[in-house]
Amino acid sequence: MAEYDVVIIGGGPAGYVAAIRAAQVGMTSAVVESEGQLGGTCLRVGCIPSKALLESSHKYELACGELAQHGVRVGSVSLDLATMMSRKTNVVGALAKGIESLLAKNKVVRIAGRGRLAGPSRVSVTAADGAQTLLESQRIIVAVGSQSVVLPGIEADGNLIGTSTEALAFAEVPAHLVVIGGGYIGLELGSVWRRLGSKVTVLEYADRILTGIDADIASEALTLFRKQGLDIRLGVQVISARVVRGKAGASDRCVVECAGAEPIECDRVLAATGRAPATSDLGLETVGLACDKRGWIAVDHLFRTTAAGVYAIGDCIPGPMLAHKAEEDGVACIDGMHAGWTHVDYGLVPAVVFTHPEIAAVGKTEEQLVAAGIAFRKGVFPFRGNGRARTINDTIGKVKVLADATSDRVLGVHIIGPAAGDLIGEAAAAMNFGATAEDIARVCHAHPTLPEALKEAAMAVSGRAIHA
Repeated sequence: MAEYDVVIIGGGPAGYVAAIRAAQVGMTSAVVESEGQLGGTCLRVGCIPSKALLESSHKYELACGELAQHGVRVGSVSLDLATMMSRKTNVVGALAKGIESLLAKNKVVRIAGRGRLAGPSRVSVTAADGAQTLLESQRIIVAVGSQSVVLPGIEADGNLIGTSTEALAFAEVPAHLVVIGGGYIGLELGSVWRRLGSKVTVLEYADRILTGIDADIASEALTLFRKQGLDIRLGVQVISARVVRGKAGASDRCVVECAGAEPIECDRVLAATGRAPATSDLGLETVGLACDKRGWIAVDHLFRTTAAGVYAIGDCIPGPMLAHKAEEDGVACIDGMHAGWTHVDYGLVPAVVFTHPEIAAVGKTEEQLVAAGIAFRKGVFPFRGNGRARTINDTIGKVKVLADATSDRVLGVHIIGPAAGDLIGEAAAAMNFGATAEDIARVCHAHPTLPEALKEAAMAVSGRAIHA
């Protein structure tokens, strides 16, 4: 029986980061992962491949029209989807090899197979060939991540009707793609295929897109996405989605049925209706653990479960299901084991939607502040007033800063516009240090740069914006 200071079940952002951090503080660690590549859903079939396709499809769309505004004349533009997909695969492969190298560098043992708890202090690993290995450790971390949720009535076949995994690898551009769900996954992948030539219909049950994002920002995004060509329908209840087999040599088709509306016939369906913890069949019962109704495992401030020596991090515990949050969990969990103290502020985890324009946020929304009865002041600055945005011909959107009406402490920052995902980092850093809007406003920002828009929005909180 192999013994380690810590055994981690799952090699995604939470798991492999925890393993490396454990090595840094002198622990022997092992990562158990059933997939051929480390990095979890994020790297293999999530964040990284989707962003690779978003970047490639955006460049294709620019070449089809917008480059002419820059005086760049191109001839006939054609799509090589196979090359685009190959580039995506190469990006994933390079990063996966990088993680392997990092584990080797830190002397972390990688064990291939499916890991399950097998009683106190034990993890059983079943390899692809059925061989079993038993590991022993006084510290076991569950970091199994999450999986796509497919709602009842949606008959996913892993081909014409599928999740984001399938939508990242279509062999050809579908003539008509129906996306069920108006969250970030549906809008990002819907944008990819719209740019490449698909008719894309987005069906959202709620009366808005991007629930959880500031309503003002989401409303502006809805208008922009519709102008781009996404057919977004709100307040739609999907009853079923199924494949209808073609007759007499005709192609198979998909039919989506919605309450109170005519069925929609299309080529493919993407079910983008959220994610759930992948915590089933983990042997939790062997140590007296159970998940809540959402599949989450309860932990304390040091990521300890109620079972002695068993910890849980990442998507399988409450909190934002985001890779960067999972990484923070991984470091914090090990620091808690090693030093007895740790902290992650889940109220300051940034969120980014990598559409065009990008959308990013950190902290509280206007709606949350109003609901909590917190008095605040608001500063808004449009990108059309930013010199850098003008030079790159990307002036759509704005930055919004929300600050406490009494203390001026920044409570939330919301951005829709160019490089919003990069800009939100400054806001997150400032808020983690308890910055006021005046603090941000008094920082000298380089000119001409996009971050000047954040400075101006901070100045606007007290009515002092210069370029608005």
